Amino acid sequence: MAEITQLPRSAHGATASAVSFVDLGLRSGIVALTVATGLLHLSLGGLLFTLNGLGYLTAAVAMVIPLELAIRYRGLVRIGLVVYAATTIVGWYLMGPRYETAYVAKAIEIGLIALLAVEIRRHDGSPVAIVRRALGDLLAARRRVAT
Repeated sequence: MAEITQLPRSAHGATASAVSFVDLGLRSGIVALTVATGLLHLSLGGLLFTLNGLGYLTAAVAMVIPLELAIRYRGLVRIGLVVYAATTIVGWYLMGPRYETAYVAKAIEIGLIALLAVEIRRHDGSPVAIVRRALGDLLAARRRVAT
């Protein structure tokens, strides 16, 4: 399998110092779908659509920004993006208009959730493992401050 080298990742999540073309394609797909639905929502106008679009664009940046904090907690970003997309779908179902653009956005968001589920499985194991690692970090930081 062909690999692209990258900076070593944190022990929280993927620990490999190389990323495969599959991982690169998966992350690229996630970012592309996140940007697509973000731009789609921004194009609709109105405060709620604008905020939703900005939220998606922020999540896209969080998925690729090479800051140690973002890399360390990328699993939480993935979970947050799944919840964000699912909330958008449920909100649309409960009160959204039923026109073609909305169905395109929902298809993109469902595809996004599917790709995120695959990436969570490949990199983090499960959502429970992500939350446990984050809580462990929080408790360790709290102990350091208390001492």
